[in-house]
Amino acid sequence: KQWYQRRVAITAGILEADGTFEILVDNNSVNSGSILTDMTPTINPPAEIDDPDDKKPSDWDDQEKIPDPMATKPEDWDETAPKFITDPDATKPDDWLDDEPEYIADPESSKPEDWDDEEDGDWEAPQIANPKCEAGNCGVWEPPQIPNPEYKGKWAPPLIDNPNYSGVWAPRKIANPDFFEDKTPFASLMPIVAVGIEMWTMTKDIMFDNIIITDSKETAEEWAAESFNKKALKEKLASSGEGMIDQAVALATENPVMWVVYAAIVILPVVLIYFLCCRGGSTGAEVSASDVGEAKKTDKVTPDDEAEDEDMPGLEDEGEEEEQEEKAEDEKEEEPVPKRRT
Repeated sequence: KQWYQRRVAITAGILEADGTFEILVDNNSVNSGSILTDMTPTINPPAEIDDPDDKKPSDWDDQEKIPDPMATKPEDWDETAPKFITDPDATKPDDWLDDEPEYIADPESSKPEDWDDEEDGDWEAPQIANPKCEAGNCGVWEPPQIPNPEYKGKWAPPLIDNPNYSGVWAPRKIANPDFFEDKTPFASLMPIVAVGIEMWTMTKDIMFDNIIITDSKETAEEWAAESFNKKALKEKLASSGEGMIDQAVALATENPVMWVVYAAIVILPVVLIYFLCCRGGSTGAEVSASDVGEAKKTDKVTPDDEAEDEDMPGLEDEGEEEEQEEKAEDEKEEEPVPKRRT
C-alpha cells in the first residue's frame, strides 16, 4: 500500500535474541512471529522429508468423483436448441422510423471560403447524430432476444462418489539426512556483510536507500530522525492541497521545538511595541519653552552647550584666544594718533 501511494516509507525488521521478529512499515506492525517456526524456509530444516524414491502405484485412484456409468441421456434432451431465441411477443413501436438514418449532415455547417474543389475534392458536411433518433428508434427494427426456455446445453452424466477412490497420494516420509536443530541461531550467526532485497511487484520505480544494521533500537531511531523523518516532512510540506497553517502545524508536530519559535515570533513584536510606544520618554533634564526662546535671543549657554564644551576643551581654548585677539585690535584702534608739527 505504501508503495502504491508513491511516497517515502520506512521499513524496519527487528530480530530479538529469543528468535522472535517483527516487521514495521512507517512504525506500524505488519508481520511478527518466530524465525524458528513462522518463516519459509525455516531456519532449521524439517526432521522428515518426502522419500524421493517413493512413486505412486499404478492402480492408485485419486479421483474423488466420477461420471455415473449407469446414467443415460433423456429422450427429450435437445442439444441443438439455441441459448437465446427471438421474442415472439415483441412488436415494433409505433414511433419507429425505419427509413431515418442514425447520422445526418450538419445543417448548420457550410463550405469554407478557401475550399478548392479541384485541390481539396468535393466538400461534404460533417456528420452529426440524428436528433430524431435520440430514443434509438431508427433503422431496421429487429425483435429482441430472450433466453430459450427449452435450452439445456450439452448433456453430461451426473457425478457420483468413486467407489475405488484411494485418497490423495503423497510420498512416504523418511528421516532427513541433513537435519540439524539450532535453537539459538544468533549464537552461530556469521557477520553480516551485505543486504539483499527480493520483491515481486508490478509497481515500477521502487527505490531503496539509507539501509542501517545495528543492535541498538535507540541508534536506529536517532538515525531515522536524522534522515527519514526530514525527508518525509519535506514531502508532506511539498504536497498539494495543504495551506500554510496546516504545514506549520505539521512541522511543529514533527519538531516540538517549533512551538517555541512560533511563540517567540508572536510575542517578540508585542514586547518591542510596548517598550517603544509606552515606555518612551526624555532621559535628560527637561527644557521649558521659555528657556529655549531666551537661548535663541541672547545666546544663553544651555546645558547641552556646557556638555559639548566639556567634551571638547580644545574648542573652548580657541574661543578664548579669539576673544583676546579681538580685544587687542579694539585697544589699538582707540589709541590717539599723534599730530604732525608744521
